[in-house]
Amino acid sequence: MLKIIISTFLLVFIAELGDKTQITTMLLSAQSQSKVAVFLGSSLALICSSLAGVILGTIINKYIPPNVIQISAAIAFIVIGILLLLNKF
Repeated sequence: MLKIIISTFLLVFIAELGDKTQITTMLLSAQSQSKVAVFLGSSLALICSSLAGVILGTIINKYIPPNVIQISAAIAFIVIGILLLLNKF
């Protein structure tokens, strides 16, 4: 279990570095007088989105094999990357 916790932490931590969420949090922190409120709000948002991912992943995994989910996620990331390169977002 500890191995899963550590690998999940590392993957999510690295994936979140420098993304839109972190940049937005930095901007909110720069504008806010309450850094604790910004930290608590952004932490709660990440917890809720992670919870939704775990719940949806558990439900989806009952009906769709993990390799199909992994391939679908890879294709979605590629499509999003191409759209970002083409300035479609």
